[in-house]
Amino acid sequence: MVTSGTKARRAAGPYKGLRPYRAEDHHAFFGRGEESREIRELWETRPLTILHGASGAGRTSLLQAGVRPLLSPNRTDVLPVGRVTYGSAYPQAALPDHDPYVLALLMSWSPLAPPTRLAGLTIPAFLRSRPVKRDVYGERTLTMVSIDQVEELFTGGERHQPYRDWFFGQLAEALDADPGLRVLLSVRADHLASLEPYERALAGSGAARYPLEPLGFDAALEAVAKPMADTGRALSEGAAAHLVDDLVRVRARTDTARQREGVEPVQLQVVCQALWKALPPDSRTITVRDVLQHGDADTALARHYDRLVDDLAAERFDGDEHGLRTWLRLTFGASRGGRRPVGQSSTGVTGIGEPAFELLVQRHLLRAGRHKGEGWYELAYDRLLDPAPQDDRPAQAPPREPSPPEDCLRAAEGALRQGDLTLAARRGEEALARSQEDELELRAEIESLLGNVDHRRGNLAAAVSRYSRAAKGFETAGVATAVGPLLTAIGRLRLAQGSPEEAVRDLRAAMIRLPADLAVQTELAWALWHGGHPEAALGVLDGVLDREGNNLDALLGRGQILAGLGRGRDALRDLDRARPLRWPFARVAHALALAQVDSLAEAEREMAEALAEVADHGPLLLYAAKVKELAGQTTSAADLARRAISASAPPLPGHMEKDARRLVAV
Repeated sequence: MVTSGTKARRAAGPYKGLRPYRAEDHHAFFGRGEESREIRELWETRPLTILHGASGAGRTSLLQAGVRPLLSPNRTDVLPVGRVTYGSAYPQAALPDHDPYVLALLMSWSPLAPPTRLAGLTIPAFLRSRPVKRDVYGERTLTMVSIDQVEELFTGGERHQPYRDWFFGQLAEALDADPGLRVLLSVRADHLASLEPYERALAGSGAARYPLEPLGFDAALEAVAKPMADTGRALSEGAAAHLVDDLVRVRARTDTARQREGVEPVQLQVVCQALWKALPPDSRTITVRDVLQHGDADTALARHYDRLVDDLAAERFDGDEHGLRTWLRLTFGASRGGRRPVGQSSTGVTGIGEPAFELLVQRHLLRAGRHKGEGWYELAYDRLLDPAPQDDRPAQAPPREPSPPEDCLRAAEGALRQGDLTLAARRGEEALARSQEDELELRAEIESLLGNVDHRRGNLAAAVSRYSRAAKGFETAGVATAVGPLLTAIGRLRLAQGSPEEAVRDLRAAMIRLPADLAVQTELAWALWHGGHPEAALGVLDGVLDREGNNLDALLGRGQILAGLGRGRDALRDLDRARPLRWPFARVAHALALAQVDSLAEAEREMAEALAEVADHGPLLLYAAKVKELAGQTTSAADLARRAISASAPPLPGHMEKDARRLVAV
């Protein structure tokens, strides 16, 4: 008798295709038992463990469905799997200055906490704030943290270098502070060299590396056959072996050395999922004949990759599927047939640049790995080198069912996570067009995401319009908790546009909806300061610090304002409590406070370091001019004051211009 539970599992299927396995799928995750146990042991015994492998090797599935379920809840305190990028409809402009990698990590570790709260925390501070977990003997358990897809740290270019350094510096500080902290980093093999300098700083010689290889034959056999248990179906031994043989041949076709490497997990999942869906509903025992008829690896992979090429061409290459295929053949085809790898150092001369290569890796059309110390890309499937199979296609393909707006929104969030603003905007607009007018909450969420896209693009006016429509939509839908962050975002953008009075209005409205959110009050203080009311700003910050004495943003804000008012000793008290000072304006404010207490040499040294990072920040340049004035260097002070007056990112607040013009006239 087939139970209803069995019917449900049969309909869903035991294979994941391109989706990674999650912790709740551990009962259906097979083929990586040995690796799971070895990584678990390393993770529990070493301060730092680095899991690395080529794209498509299944690192995410192994971590979530293989390793984490083996950790004992009685001996370990396990945080959710971390990521260093995020894409969501939460209004990003509502957030104060922050390290985006740190914030993304803390959001993944604490998904229910307000992002405005997390933006003011460091990694060590977050870990210290968590309740201590103890075992049955009263001893502290190990704290197990994992960060997946660490390669995302290295795709932001040189402008994100300070954020990367700060991120790893905080992680190193956390490891130094807690001998019971265990960190696992999962990184794509081609980015292993980028991680090496930080690896030494994190753990010295105490780090362990674990290379994740393709599935061997026996492991692949297990991954094919065992997930069918309890589904009402089963593969005969010969059928499973035939399917794995097919997958090995596909991988080794143009490189016989690949036969020793075995099977790529992502291709195994694609083929097994295709077989499952193609089987007749009444199939019970699946024979070799069934596999030949419904699960031929080449046929399944050809259809899968053809569909990927079509989708990607429609999405990103103006529908030019032929042009995309031609580029793939010219770039990855060897002169004597077969595929050839392309070194990552050569991507600049291939016509589309590294970001497009990364997109093709994310869509599993390319495989990225490491060979002889260099990162490389290669085609995931060699038949992509063949001309498009036009003869096998219907004269006119049936139109695809349009994706529902919720799916488009999730796709837009994924694109935003990956930094693909063009795709995020396109999918967001699709979501909006496919939603109904009466779906107020959904449409507001979409508008907020599109506001995030405009904010990332630097189009502040468009972002304000999007956030305003989102706030109105949430208000009408009765979702009052979503309105406050949007008003905060609008207020911060108004301030960036040089309208502090409007910013104060919006932030006061946000405070009404979020009376306990101290981040909103800190932003209000800055708006008051920009509007020429520094004493009122200090009063707001005093209130914040009365409620939470170690609030980092409030300490920084009060210290920076006090330095501008000439109260150097009070400023140093706050800024020293907020160390380390990462933001250039905070460091120049600290330099000004030092100069005010006659520590001129130290002040000039700290100011010079900060000025090297920022060239167009009005308040920062004026503070630097005041340091030069206190040092008796009137010409340098006048030059910096002139730059402050003409600065635009941000401009000099109106109430500070008089001071700047005084220095220019000296």
